[in-house]
Formats: sequence, structure tokens, C-alpha cells
Amino acid sequence: MDIPPLILAFILGIIEGLTEFLPISSTGHLIIAGDLLNFNDERGKVFMIVIQLGAILAVVWEFRAKLLAVTRGLVVREPVAWHFASNLLVAFLPAVVLGLIFHHWIKTYLFNPYTVAMALIGGGLVILWVEKRAFHPHIKSIEDMRWQDAIKVGFAQSVAMFPGVSRSGATIMGGMIFGLDRRVATEFSFFLAIPTMFGATVLDLYKNWHLLSATDLPVFVVGFIAAFVSAYLAVAALLKFISNHTFVGFAWYRIVFGLLVLVTAYSGVIEW
Repeated sequence: MDIPPLILAFILGIIEGLTEFLPISSTGHLIIAGDLLNFNDERGKVFMIVIQLGAILAVVWEFRAKLLAVTRGLVVREPVAWHFASNLLVAFLPAVVLGLIFHHWIKTYLFNPYTVAMALIGGGLVILWVEKRAFHPHIKSIEDMRWQDAIKVGFAQSVAMFPGVSRSGATIMGGMIFGLDRRVATEFSFFLAIPTMFGATVLDLYKNWHLLSATDLPVFVVGFIAAFVSAYLAVAALLKFISNHTFVGFAWYRIVFGLLVLVTAYSGVIEW
């Protein structure tokens, strides 16, 4: 049965928003959902690029007070604001360099349910390993981060170019390994998502501008709004959740979901 385009846009927007900032990989979920719902053609890929903007703006809105304070601080040359902004820039650079080098190859060869499933399982095992280790964080606030800490997190983020790894998962786990407190790692992951996702989205839109059509506007608007609202709720919930929980639950979800994709493919239940 064919799903009406607006309902399909709403479903995928919800998936994007709920998974973008949780350590479970939004790209992986969208690849699998798009394949399952038969929305994985060129038009579908552009749609998934557009709805990322909704998720990004949700983070901007959630942290609007901090972002405005930093912006004002940059104008008046406040040292704390410049320190924060320079750390974001340093952490952002690895994704820029490696993304420009490997972007086309990754999009061509790795965007399929099988590689996503393997990455989901592998990422889940890494989370379990990190949570089992007795790390002793020495960075208790974002302001305490040095540029050396920022670039380490930036390289951790670049691992998420492999679909299914999860950008937020890579940065949060990387941050915890490199000495960031759990909440600091999570918040810095959110802030780092803003330039990283904006950059990736603008690049993808530029390369696929010819595929955009005015007739698709209602579908894009519905997906955009659904992604914004669900991402805003997910960010707020995750910040509350990590105050007294680990990421172990997300790890097991990743492993079970990845195995489910592989089992259904191997058994022929679903032709991915």
C-alpha cells in the first residue's frame, strides 16, 4: 500500500528529529526507513537533507540563550566567548577536511542498510565498552576545555561519517574517553552539531539543487516541522536523562536493531 507523501514526510521527519541527537544514528535510521518505505531515490535523499535543517534549528532554539551570550561576547571580545568559539572551530575542522576528501566515496558505497546494521552493532559494543570502563572525568564544564580536548572530540566526530555510527554517539563517547564529564560531552556534542550539520546540509543542498522542485514544498515543510518538534523534545529529554542514567540502553537498542536488519535480510523476510 502506498503511503501518502505528507504522511511519509511526517513519519520520516519524526524519525530524523528523534534520532539525530541520540547516540543511535539518524542517518542509519533514515537509510533503513527510506529503503523500507521505498523512499530512497534521489528525491528522497534531497528530502532527508532538508529535514536535517529542522533538527539543527531545534538545537539552536534549545541553547538560544547560550548562543546569544557567546555572540554578544564575541562582539565585545570577551575571552570566555572567544575560547568557546575557538574550541568549536577546532573541533569542527576534522569533519571539514575528512568530509571533503571522503564525502563522495562514502555516499556512493556505504549508504545501504547492511553497512548501517554493522555500524549500529559495532557502535553499540563501543558504548558498552566505554560505559564499563572506569573513566575519571577531569573536565566538568565546557569552559574548562582546551583546544587539545576539542580537536580530539572533533576527530571522534569524524568517525560518524560512516553511516550508522552516530555523530552524537561518536562525539559523546569520544568526549568521555578523553576526559569530559558525561553532561559536558553531551552538551558539547549538541553545540558541535550546529556548524557540522549546517555545513554538511549546505554542501549537500548545493550539490543537489537541481533536484529541488516547488511541487515538493508541502512535503518538505511537513518533514521540516516534524523534525524540529521531535528533535527539540529529544534534546530536552536526553539532557534530563543523562543526569542519572548511562547510555547502556541505547547501546542494546543499537545492537538489537542492527541484528534485526541482518536477520531479516539473511532470512529473506525483507529485501533490503
